[in-house]
Amino acid sequence: MTRHLRFILIAFAVLSTAAAPEPIQRFPKPDFESGYERPIMQTPASRALTLEYLDVVVLIAALSLASYFVLKKRSRRYLFVLMLFSLIYFGFWRKGCVCSVGSVQNVVLAMFSNSYAIPLTVVAFFLLPLVFTLFFGRTFCAAVCPLGAAQDIFILKPKSLPGWLNETLSLIPYLYLGLSVLFAATGAGFLICRYDPFVGFFRFGASFDMILFGAFLLLLGTVVARPYCRFLCPYGVLLNWMSQLSRKHLSITPAECINCRLCEASCPFDAIKMPTAKSNEKKEQNTRRLALLLVLTPLVMALSGWAGSLLHVPLSRGHFTVALAEEIRLEDTGQRTERTDETDVFRATGKSTALLYEEARQIQRQFRTGGWLLGGFLGLIFCLKMIKLAIPSEQSLYEANRGTCLSCGRCLSYCPVGKEGVDVERIPQG
Repeated sequence: MTRHLRFILIAFAVLSTAAAPEPIQRFPKPDFESGYERPIMQTPASRALTLEYLDVVVLIAALSLASYFVLKKRSRRYLFVLMLFSLIYFGFWRKGCVCSVGSVQNVVLAMFSNSYAIPLTVVAFFLLPLVFTLFFGRTFCAAVCPLGAAQDIFILKPKSLPGWLNETLSLIPYLYLGLSVLFAATGAGFLICRYDPFVGFFRFGASFDMILFGAFLLLLGTVVARPYCRFLCPYGVLLNWMSQLSRKHLSITPAECINCRLCEASCPFDAIKMPTAKSNEKKEQNTRRLALLLVLTPLVMALSGWAGSLLHVPLSRGHFTVALAEEIRLEDTGQRTERTDETDVFRATGKSTALLYEEARQIQRQFRTGGWLLGGFLGLIFCLKMIKLAIPSEQSLYEANRGTCLSCGRCLSYCPVGKEGVDVERIPQG
């Protein structure tokens, strides 16, 4: 083990042992004679401000090291050690919160609600991975994100998926992101946190359904590498966009590619673009297809927006106020005889049902507008993917796809270019 690696591990050990103080009880615990026991908190206790800033410092250090290991050291081994640290610190120690993936909702809520003051640490967790990705590629996904790290260690025998299936499944994160933004903007809740498949493992407690879902993803991840990162993660959409604009990015070769094809099957995420031959046979056909897609794009966006607006009623039921209004209506019209705890609490407040119905209608109108925007957004994404397929790509070397490459570094050990003691002239040319 080199001196530099020992220094890095010692520094991480010091940071990871910074223990959070026990929360101070401001009021004495209530003494119930009925045998009542206080429920166990399902969310992490609040931390001291200095420890929250420590989390940001650790995040910056981890992002910096990941970028250095990918671009300079070109070492998968160092990345793996850093990935284990991130899993322990950001996952099990910090219990998956604050999470950069879930911070999307906090930012959206702060934009649409004047009553919500977003903490600066949450803003930092949202922006820092995006900034690093803009400069260095998806190094956050490589070794810093605990959700990705949890899946990465389960990759055993990854299989390559067909291109059409990859493209189809890659639309799901856009839908998930759109729904998460819609629910956060309307105050309906945080979908990403509610359906986080791994937070139950990090906090050693979750509903049976979510534990089962998380276990399914980990089991699936043994053959389909990182299924949540590739086909569900809403934050991955933003990272994909930033990575495509990145100033620097992981390259399979440190010098000119010799097309030895050794890296061809090394990527478990199907993120290596293979060389394509230049062809002029279908150039005219592709041009007509591209022109047709450009003309149809506004129409597709309008139709998908209209379809999204039709879903405003079922989607709005995810909001507590709308769901409560429907429960009250069912009870008042005699369609339901038994009352719920929620309706009993509402009736005890003395608030008029007319005012409740009006609030529910306003929320449904917000969902109708959001449905238009969500549908139009998904229609645009679909058309852009079709346009990309209509434009033939021409390349002569093996290259990492800047958008989908997670900078995991697996391909680096396969490439003989730049390795000491390797006679490049004796390597067969592709």
